[in-house]
Amino acid sequence: MSSKARVRKHNVPAMSPLLRALTHSRSAHEPVTAAMILQCYVALDAFQHGHGSRDLHMMLSRHLLVSQELARLGLGEDTLDDIQSGHAAMVHLDEREQRTGAWKLNDDEYARLCTALAILDAQLSVASLSEIANAQARMIEGLMRSARTRAIAEAVL
Repeated sequence: MSSKARVRKHNVPAMSPLLRALTHSRSAHEPVTAAMILQCYVALDAFQHGHGSRDLHMMLSRHLLVSQELARLGLGEDTLDDIQSGHAAMVHLDEREQRTGAWKLNDDEYARLCTALAILDAQLSVASLSEIANAQARMIEGLMRSARTRAIAEAVL
């Protein structure tokens, strides 16, 4: 066999060197994570004062799902119950909005969401942008799996 037939393919990295450097850079990290947590606290305040919306609900729920994935990736796995409790508060809020039309948290839900957001804040302060992106990707995969399962169940019925 000639040497030309055994030519090795060089693996092309999945991420450019610049993007890889940015995912590990603290100067790029802070604006991203600060914006994420600020969005969450703005939504929490809106829900506390009865000024929430479907968009705010979806955004906050997704951030809580990212927090769950970060916990599963090893960033605060002992806090998973508190994160899930915050997410359950969002489910109750959604159910109540469908019945009453009001986006208003009760005191217990507010407290559970405060705890969950404090955990998310701590996770974001130690997670790399790469870990956050990985958690976001896993969250999206989970949502897509859930939607496929729901579509299959509806097709069978």
